[in-house]
Amino acid sequence: MKCPRLYLEQVLEPATEVELPAVPAGHLRVLRTRVGHPVVLFNGDGHDYPGELTALERRRATVLLGQRQDNGTAPSLRLTLVQGVSKGDRMETAMQKAVELGVSGIMPVFTARSVVRLDGQRLQRKLEHWRGVIISACEQCGRSEIPDLLPARNMDELLSVPPAGTGLVLDPTATVGVGGLSPPGSDGLSLLVGPEGGLSDAEVAAACEAGWKPMALGPRILRTETAGIAAIAAFQTLWGDLQ
Repeated sequence: MKCPRLYLEQVLEPATEVELPAVPAGHLRVLRTRVGHPVVLFNGDGHDYPGELTALERRRATVLLGQRQDNGTAPSLRLTLVQGVSKGDRMETAMQKAVELGVSGIMPVFTARSVVRLDGQRLQRKLEHWRGVIISACEQCGRSEIPDLLPARNMDELLSVPPAGTGLVLDPTATVGVGGLSPPGSDGLSLLVGPEGGLSDAEVAAACEAGWKPMALGPRILRTETAGIAAIAAFQTLWGDLQ
């Protein structure tokens, strides 16, 4: 059985016994994990806390922690995905794969063609759900630091401040592709991806005026959940840890 990795939002100390909340304890029951099996806990501090399952009951599970270990999966290239809010599992897929590929942060952005419109409590619930998607991706891919889920913005808010690092906006009409880009500086890259239907011409023009650079991804039109994944993989291959 693969060693389960579970996120706990609490301080973890070596050589202590930790009682798991209901959700991660239930996850262990679903996996049919047995007492004595190794389990790795992490809390987002960049370390792993390997331990051993010491109890698994209907409403209770405990893990005895060993020594804290360096994780070694932190990305070397700072990347922020600015993802146009899209429908259903497209948004979740884009976030999940971006985490696996090593983004440092994800910012949802509402654009002219975003079908989904959220505010107030509905937006707060969605942000909590998206954070859960990010954490689950970290559990799966072995990361021990949690990428930032940045506040959701509309395009006007996004473009009112400079992008973090080199700002790139995906535009199928751009004349520059990945191979024509200069290596980023220490501030890394921000990548702006439109929702279903892409960004409007006016939004691309406004982004360029605000300091974002247009970039194309080859001759084919990619879906919103594919475009960011393809670009991030290319960036990591050129300048990150997929070399």
